[in-house]
Amino acid sequence: MMRKKYLNWINIVLILLTILLAVIFLALSLGEINFSFSQIINILTKKEGIEYSILLNIRIPRIVLGAAVGGSLSISGLVLQGIYRNPLVEPYTLGISGGAALGVSLAIVFNIQQVFQGITLPIFGILGSVAMIIILYFISLRKQNININTVLLTGVMISFMTSSIIMFIMATTTSENLQSIVFWTMGSLEEPNIFLIKIVFFASLMGLLFIYFFAGHLNALRLGESNAKHLGIDTTTTIKILFVFASVMTGISVSVAGIIGFVGLIIPHLVRYFVGSDFRILIISSFLGGAIFLLLSDILARMIIAPNELPIGVITGIIGGVIFIIALTKSSK
Repeated sequence: MMRKKYLNWINIVLILLTILLAVIFLALSLGEINFSFSQIINILTKKEGIEYSILLNIRIPRIVLGAAVGGSLSISGLVLQGIYRNPLVEPYTLGISGGAALGVSLAIVFNIQQVFQGITLPIFGILGSVAMIIILYFISLRKQNININTVLLTGVMISFMTSSIIMFIMATTTSENLQSIVFWTMGSLEEPNIFLIKIVFFASLMGLLFIYFFAGHLNALRLGESNAKHLGIDTTTTIKILFVFASVMTGISVSVAGIIGFVGLIIPHLVRYFVGSDFRILIISSFLGGAIFLLLSDILARMIIAPNELPIGVITGIIGGVIFIIALTKSSK
């Protein structure tokens, strides 16, 4: 029986990897200039010409960033839903993205872009996220006995407060700053800095490996904190570690790609529907599912009004909202 289950999990991972490779091929192929599979192989083999430059400097970095951000947001949402035992929790619910958006907004308003050149906004986004994590930690997580509902409500209130401050900034700043803030908050995978892309990519892989070691703890937490304690799990320490790690992954992703909604909410739900509720398969499947979803959304964002580009947050919001409503309707029936 166990062997059959493990074989089934291997098949699921292989199917998701196959889908991801197909989506990566689509992302490489489609754009202002379309390439066939044979052309892509030929271009990458010769390593010369404008076509090679397009693939190497524009499309491949975008694919790497999209897969890393999608995977990070998805497993962050999965972990937060697991430790809070609330299916509506996602990385943005707890004010993490709001902190990043506030940091970026302040950097734009005070014209600090020239300090660190192209990495100014990501740096301030990360600082804003870390600030929100520290505030939430000292308000709700520092205590020995964690009240899950208190942590959740505190995060929601922090999110509302940061949103209100950002709206105040947008209402009082110049039209040029307003446009920059709005564009960033809509999300984009158009990041020219390869160093930042590498940071997000390696952070996502490290996060995947680290969180997978806590798969057993998350399975135990599904039974409730008291039952998990009886199984020998230090629930307080586990919740703190997983919360901070998921928050940092979200903060890094949001700081580079902007606010991209619904990935951390809808993907864990869909994956759980198909693969079950065991975190040993859920974590890997959610990471791959998030990467697939965000890359597909980016393809649509680039193609719908080509040669112009829609903000990717618009696509994920529409698709994610529709999928969530359909899934909610079916589950209610």
